[in-house]
Order: sequence, then structure tokens, then C-alpha cells
Amino acid sequence: MDTSKLTNQTVKAALDAWQTGDSKVFLSFFTADAKLYDDGNPRNFPGFVKEACGHEKFITVDRVENEGKDIFGNFPTEKWGDFRTYFKFHFDASGKVDRLDIGQDN
Repeated sequence: MDTSKLTNQTVKAALDAWQTGDSKVFLSFFTADAKLYDDGNPRNFPGFVKEACGHEKFITVDRVENEGKDIFGNFPTEKWGDFRTYFKFHFDASGKVDRLDIGQDN
């Protein structure tokens, strides 16, 4: 997958770690109490990372918005099949990600 469209360096590094299945590095960009919302519903963030990192990943990055913090692309999953999705990274004042919104991009 081509990550050259990713302009936010933290998002790019986090997504590179996600794509290679390095959950430890991926989590290093997040606060200890980071929140995850899946289509607007709260979800267990550590559980999601453990379950999906290294198994599910973007195969394309089609669109990048919000100063590089919102990523849209094709994301096949073992459980739900192939669909277009988004990852939206929210940062706290210290520059760590404190919330990740994921969901289906219609």
C-alpha cells in the first residue's frame, strides 16, 4: 500500500505500524486511556488492536482529509468482508492520539 498520501507524520508512522502488524509501535502513538469509536459506538481499544492489528489492513489509501488526520480507503477484514473505511485520529495537547474513530465510509 502506498502511504505517500499521508501528510501527518504521526498518523503515517502509526499506520505504517498497523500495516506491518506491529501493535506495540502502533500503541506507542496513543495515550494510555485512548478511546475507540466504531461507527460512533464505543469499543474496547486494546481489544480491537489485539484482534485486528496484523490481520486487517488498508489495501489502498484513497483520500486524506483534516490535515492528514482522517484516512479513507479499502479495508478488507476477516470477519466483515471488504469495504471502504475510515480511520480518524484525534490528538491531545501533547501530540498523542487520544481517540480513534473507525467506521464504514459510505
